Amino acid sequence: MTADATLQRDEVSGDSGGGHRSHPRHVRIQPTRGWVSLRLGDLWEYRELLFFLAWRDVKVRYKQTALGAVWAVLQPLALMAVFALILGHFLKVPSDGVPYPVFAYTALLPWTFFAQSLGAASTSLVTNANLVSKVYFPRLVLPISATLGFLIDLGIGLVLLVGMMALYSVQPTWAVVLLPALIVLALLTVLAAAVWLSAISARYRDVIYGMPLLIQLWLFASPIAYSSSVVPGAWKWLYAVNPMVGVIDGFRWALLGTSAPGPEIIVSVAVTIIGLLTGMAYFRRTERTFADVI
Repeated sequence: MTADATLQRDEVSGDSGGGHRSHPRHVRIQPTRGWVSLRLGDLWEYRELLFFLAWRDVKVRYKQTALGAVWAVLQPLALMAVFALILGHFLKVPSDGVPYPVFAYTALLPWTFFAQSLGAASTSLVTNANLVSKVYFPRLVLPISATLGFLIDLGIGLVLLVGMMALYSVQPTWAVVLLPALIVLALLTVLAAAVWLSAISARYRDVIYGMPLLIQLWLFASPIAYSSSVVPGAWKWLYAVNPMVGVIDGFRWALLGTSAPGPEIIVSVAVTIIGLLTGMAYFRRTERTFADVI
């Protein structure tokens, strides 16, 4: 029997001396079987642990650093500078009528959140192996908490973006009110991939070594340094299978007033939802073995 068993508590009543009394609560430990329920209510019961782990990750990430929270914007700023110089200045890549530095940085914000969150969440079970093997709690807490911590970095980056937009005289449109929904979509996109990869990495460490390559390829497959308008119409539906296409196009539309995402965004959202539901089902199905194989 593994440490990832399901706990079931039953109250047992008995009759002694003509009166009714309750015996102490018994705990029955049973391993899960088959394709179990997602049991999302368990996450609510352990919400304090979830937020504690998320805050712990934030504090550890910037502990003993000289620049502190500056690291939250340093990576997207550095990539933006490279893209702006090579692609925007020399190659004159179209930027939908928006100054290229703002155009690139707006896409790099959700992308950096996605890449950093995915890297941390996909290995969250392995990096917390001692916790997984000793204490029972819903294992989904680990990839979710690893993702939530990077929302703070995203918020810091958005503040800097507001300053850049003011510098380049770029006015947001009414669609900016939809930005919170797009941030939620970005969060769900990360989790859709993270729950799959974290469950697989518990058994196969190849995920850890393959993550840098996966993220690098995903970067070029997403409309970050270029506009998705350059993709031929016949290929846009296939291109939208990459869920980050809908997220990035949505951010640019909401913040910069570029063209609204086409119907292809439905494909991106559908892929995210399907990936998340199937990933969580697979995660729940395999979590009973995590403590044994990790």
